[in-house]
Amino acid sequence: MLFKNRTFFITGASRGIGKAMALKLAAEGANIVIGAKSVEEDPRLGGTIFSAAREVEEAGGKALPIQLDIRFEDQIQAAMQKAAEHFGGIDGIINNASAIQLTPTDKTESKRFDLMQSINVRGTFLVVKHALPFLMKGTNAHILTLSPPINMNPKWLGGHIAYTITKYSMSMMALGWAEEFKGAGIASNALWPRTTIDTAAVRNLLGGQMLANMSRTPDIIADAAHYILSQPAATCTGNTFVDEDVLAMAGITDLEKYSVVPGATLYKDLFV
Repeated sequence: MLFKNRTFFITGASRGIGKAMALKLAAEGANIVIGAKSVEEDPRLGGTIFSAAREVEEAGGKALPIQLDIRFEDQIQAAMQKAAEHFGGIDGIINNASAIQLTPTDKTESKRFDLMQSINVRGTFLVVKHALPFLMKGTNAHILTLSPPINMNPKWLGGHIAYTITKYSMSMMALGWAEEFKGAGIASNALWPRTTIDTAAVRNLLGGQMLANMSRTPDIIADAAHYILSQPAATCTGNTFVDEDVLAMAGITDLEKYSVVPGATLYKDLFV
């Protein structure tokens, strides 16, 4: 029970990768703050902060669902204060919430550009900013950001520059925080999948059921996150990890169990 009584604040944890990470940590007794927007279920997406909270508690953890839109700083501040008061502190932040639109310049509306900037970049920054006073007092404190290695191959910029620059900004923040907080006992790392992950975004926006069948389940990210968050904050920091590499460090090399369709050809994710 490595994570018993430790508190993790996860943005976008009502479904998909965020919820998978929440359940993995909850199984070892963690307290999970579910910070997400969904309080009424959208059939296309599934899940709310309340349904995720029930699953966290059924898995063995304690849950605090908080309706949160990280575009709004006052909501972030209130959520951090509520979480810290409820559980007695915050030991980890997982920046999972993100907006995606894979369009070229002429097809990217300004409101979508602004949305990705306000969630992926500004929102992620403000979540860490307002968690910082609590992380300073946390146990083996970690910041984990779901963003990719910074790959400057032009193909990752040319097709969807508006999205790419926000995800690279998240990774730059992850690396910057590692340097900024290295004397404070707070680790900061980024994590990204080698292959596509079966999420609502993949099903609804990117490739439908066909791409979902060529993907892995969110459990692979959850297991990789579990390993990272279990490492000493003083030494495991400043990395842009890829899930397969993390699991190899953990001694897990047979990844077939993570495939949505066993034996299927897997589709490589962006940036890797």
